[in-house]
Amino acid sequence: MPDQRLPFSPGFWRSPVRGPWFTSVLGVVLLGGITVLFVTGLLSYAAYNPDLSPVNDKTPDKGLLGFYLFAWPTDPPWLYRLNQGVHVTLGITLIPVLLAKLWSVVPKLFALPPVRSLAHALERISLLLLVGGVLFEFVTGVLNIQLDYVFPGSFYPLHFYGAWVFFAAFVVHVVLRAPAAVRNLRRMREGKGPQEEAGVEPEFPLVSPRPMEPTVSRRGALWLVGGGSLLLFATTAGQSFDGPLRRTALLAPHGAGDPGSGPGGFQINKTAAYRGITGRETSEEVWRLVVTGPTGSVRLSRAELLGLPLHSSALPIACVEGWSTSDQWWRGVRLRDLAALVGYEADAAPDVMVESLQRRGAFRKAALRANQVRDPRSLLALDVNGEPLTPDHGYPARVIAPAVPGVLNTKWVARMTFGDL
Repeated sequence: MPDQRLPFSPGFWRSPVRGPWFTSVLGVVLLGGITVLFVTGLLSYAAYNPDLSPVNDKTPDKGLLGFYLFAWPTDPPWLYRLNQGVHVTLGITLIPVLLAKLWSVVPKLFALPPVRSLAHALERISLLLLVGGVLFEFVTGVLNIQLDYVFPGSFYPLHFYGAWVFFAAFVVHVVLRAPAAVRNLRRMREGKGPQEEAGVEPEFPLVSPRPMEPTVSRRGALWLVGGGSLLLFATTAGQSFDGPLRRTALLAPHGAGDPGSGPGGFQINKTAAYRGITGRETSEEVWRLVVTGPTGSVRLSRAELLGLPLHSSALPIACVEGWSTSDQWWRGVRLRDLAALVGYEADAAPDVMVESLQRRGAFRKAALRANQVRDPRSLLALDVNGEPLTPDHGYPARVIAPAVPGVLNTKWVARMTFGDL
């Protein structure tokens, strides 16, 4: 018998809370929650239209992993806001459940012998990939929404490939462990207690053979985990709302800080100063928008843009970090009307490549699909909420389009090139 002072012995793990029922309940919650996280994560990636243009594609070697990509729609206009809000808020809310689940199965990582059969080998490999993958995904996700890019490389490929590795291990693990989880939950419904549980996994039982005196019941432990998740939800969900609720989002990203009040008093991530945008290059005397198409290029000052037919759209901004704003009132020139200036019929406007004055950043260039350009709500915005754009909101002109990630709503626009990308 292994020395009970070592973690390789079941007797080393003495918590009376551990057990198949406790682990199975947490597993069922994670089964649903992680599936939703994976699906919303894939949808978030599709929203960038990565197969449209190399500048939008941050994972060029994805191969078959991009099989599901589709042209991201513009309706409903709050689609990306909803998808990313669910993805980020649910991910943070599940952290206590995830940590409790990992704690509950720690003894299994020390089980000897390490491999007893082919099925057991597959389970152990999937478990290692699962634990490593889930920690990697959650850690990089939390760092990203806090705008702390301390990990090497770009967040986009790291999170994308990590998600596929993790989810593959997750599926294998669920297939292998689902029968035991169902059996344990059935025992719970039958009202069987810890004594009956102790014989479920004789090779390395989760129920300690010499448990300590309990200080909390298993149901009490679940209530504790649930309370932690509820607290995280309450301090995160407000990021998707304006007004007093946003102040409750203590764990949400706060970008550049308080945007102040007035027409421009809604959240931003990066200021003009951070992106190196100077007042001189955005001044009326210097700044010109270059629009290019089959008939050549036109150069337009802000005054000339204001002289074109102007339209208004009520649209939110939603970012990959999970925060969003309510609808803001934007006024500017329709993108399809700009396409018409350089040789396209407005209703047949093609894709567009948009370039910013900013000199650094992953999306200083971004592409929009033809369906996004043709949508009458898609604007080169000049004003917001009845006033000219502020420098931090993209003065002298920025893109705003329905249902697109915030980084595709390019600020400080300098050039727009229409054509098939």
